[in-house]
Amino acid sequence: MLGLTKWVFLVLTVTQFILGMLGNGFIGLVNGSSWLKSRRMSLSDFIITSLALSRIVLLWILLVDGIIMVFFPKAHDVGVTMQLIDVFWTFTNHLSIWLATCLGVLFCLKIASFSHPTFLWLKWRVSRVVTWMLLGALLLSCGSTMSLFHEFELYYVLRGINASGNVTDYFRKQKTKYERIHVLGILWHVLPLVVSLASYILLILSLGRHTQQMQQNGSSSSDPSTEAHKRAIKIILSFLFLFLFYFVAFSITVSSYFLPGDKTTKMFGELMTMVYPAGHSFVLILGNNKLRQTFVEMLWCEPAHLKLGSKGSFSP
Repeated sequence: MLGLTKWVFLVLTVTQFILGMLGNGFIGLVNGSSWLKSRRMSLSDFIITSLALSRIVLLWILLVDGIIMVFFPKAHDVGVTMQLIDVFWTFTNHLSIWLATCLGVLFCLKIASFSHPTFLWLKWRVSRVVTWMLLGALLLSCGSTMSLFHEFELYYVLRGINASGNVTDYFRKQKTKYERIHVLGILWHVLPLVVSLASYILLILSLGRHTQQMQQNGSSSSDPSTEAHKRAIKIILSFLFLFLFYFVAFSITVSSYFLPGDKTTKMFGELMTMVYPAGHSFVLILGNNKLRQTFVEMLWCEPAHLKLGSKGSFSP
């Protein structure tokens, strides 16, 4: 019989899963319908749609992992099934984070305004730069996934030695090596965090300069460029906040292997982890004119006026 903690964990997991599927599914439906009608898709819509699809897969993986954790606790830490979950989770997780990072870079290069030659060079080649970033994101996601196989090898070596009862210095060294590799997996998240933070800082500086110029010219501070700056800043800031929240949750989940009462700790960490892929989808919907207007029309039950993908494509 399940305890209260496990029931609460299941209910919250399923709730976040449903909310995340609704938000990301809505993004995929709107942008997919737009693409079917016009057979064209802007780079920003492509990134947002890919981001939504990757998070749908990620939410399914987290749901399956949570169910196995509750109903099959002995099988959760061992076996081929958990290794497959780790592989798919690692790939989709890193791909999702990098897609959000590429979206922030795209907003920054499209909206921010600086006279530095390097920034201008990047701005003039924004589509090419972001496309190469997407390819790099795919390679880095594959690299982070491939790093798991060495960890799996060490795990089976440790398991075999532990089962024999022959605990030696070699076993202790291998265990230390395994724990070090396990914890260092967190470092894969540092680079996208730094890139997103740089994009956010550049947008803040650009908004400050633009506002100062508008004040000097005696113009209104609510011009389209200022509004675009503010919307992009809100989206990137929300991503940074949720990503930091997710980073803490992931660290808790990883550390749960070395803490007493690790199952409860891991449940808590996994619940926190699901907030990021579920919550950020609604931030993207509210920050995008096309998605927001379609969402509002759907809420107000106006099917006669609901035309998926009818608004402008790039609207941070």
